[in-house]
Amino acid sequence: MRLTLTAGDICCRIVTIAYPSMALDEAARLMRERSVGCLVVVQEVSRDESIVVGVLTDRDIAMGVVAADRDAHATRVGDAMTSKVVTAREDDTILDLLAMMRRSKIRRIPVTGPRNVLVGIVTLDDVLQAVAQQMQAVAAAVSAATSHERAALP
Repeated sequence: MRLTLTAGDICCRIVTIAYPSMALDEAARLMRERSVGCLVVVQEVSRDESIVVGVLTDRDIAMGVVAADRDAHATRVGDAMTSKVVTAREDDTILDLLAMMRRSKIRRIPVTGPRNVLVGIVTLDDVLQAVAQQMQAVAAAVSAATSHERAALP
């Protein structure tokens, strides 16, 4: 049995994506429809493979377009996205993910396979949920041991 959870174990494999050529207002509508705070920007390599080329967050739109008084109809995702993307590999551990998030000051990380092909996305909420489940298991073990010790007392 493997004890360490990885990015591949906890990532969401259904990812809302955008393309660099997509109009920013269209991307914003997609974010609202899907209730997501970020789109992974990809370039299709083949019908089944897309490589990560950027990330577009609601903050990118608010700060880089709306607050800068840029036209969301004329602006393309590629012009507003973060192109220096931090990605995780499927075998990166939760501790690896937390270190990346802390170091880069981000809350979401696309998960990639070989050749930077998108396989999923992991959020800080996903990590928190996984850690909380592990802590519940620890608490249950402590509780069981305590109950056993009390039952063994004369």
